[in-house]
Amino acid sequence: MLSRVAENLYWMARYLERAENTARLINSTTQTVLDLPRRASFGWDGLLRIARLDALYGQYYETANEDDIMRFLIADERNPSSIVSCIHYARENTRTFREVLPMEIWERINSLHLYAQKNAALALQGRGKRYEVLNGIVERRQSVIGLLVGSMSQDVAYQFIKLGRNIERADMTTRIVDVNSAVRLPDDAPGVEALRERLWMNTLNALSAYQMYRQHVGVHVTGPEVVRYLLTDAHFPRTLQHCLAEIESCLTVLTNYKVPMGVARMAWRRLEGLQYEHLGTDLHEQLDHLQSDLGALHEAITQQYLTLHHAVATTATQSQSQ
Repeated sequence: MLSRVAENLYWMARYLERAENTARLINSTTQTVLDLPRRASFGWDGLLRIARLDALYGQYYETANEDDIMRFLIADERNPSSIVSCIHYARENTRTFREVLPMEIWERINSLHLYAQKNAALALQGRGKRYEVLNGIVERRQSVIGLLVGSMSQDVAYQFIKLGRNIERADMTTRIVDVNSAVRLPDDAPGVEALRERLWMNTLNALSAYQMYRQHVGVHVTGPEVVRYLLTDAHFPRTLQHCLAEIESCLTVLTNYKVPMGVARMAWRRLEGLQYEHLGTDLHEQLDHLQSDLGALHEAITQQYLTLHHAVATTATQSQSQ
């Protein structure tokens, strides 16, 4: 497969996954804010820090209020990670190599693009409208993945789509889990333990994981058990462990996978070394380390498979100039 085709498929999958999970992250954070007592500490700027977009936001906005942050994360095309931007980039990558994908994929992604363009402004008209529009984006993106899984040959092209999807999904799962690390609850608040349970239920619901958690862990929702489940359950498709297993499975289909596989194993070792009962205030730091591991894995995959056409183009340019 041509390196530039692999790169476009990889990033198409990442952009679609990022759009969906940004929608999930916003809805989860909104529900968290609604459930907090007055003396609890959590600002909307915490959402920017979790997404690592606070520096970029500061270039365009003076204050970190809910309306501006939602505009930045949903509809601002100056933000390459906004939902509208991600869907646009995914559409462009799909349009360039439509012949590699099932014909209906282009139609679904184009439909998602039109929906996002049409409803982005509506999503900024209050929390109720926002929740409805973002859920619509999640549902439409899920239909794209369902069609890919059900109608695309699992060849090399498919492996690059899976790589992009699972690296982005693993990263965004850690960020959704990280929302609660930014919340500071007063110890003397009425029903504080019930409130903590409710916040972790919001995290599970954001990842469509609540029912599976109840089936495989238990009916009682506690922070350490939710974090353990969302990071290490081998069977739920949004956990970090499941995503790493999918990434390794993809790499074994490809050639010359030694370097990226080694980086993936480093992420495995860090994940296996976590002590969930004692995370406490260290949760944010530990999740940062895991995100760094995923970033290193992305770089290894990029260097091994996705930049070959850039090197060829550079060599050709140099030859012509001599």
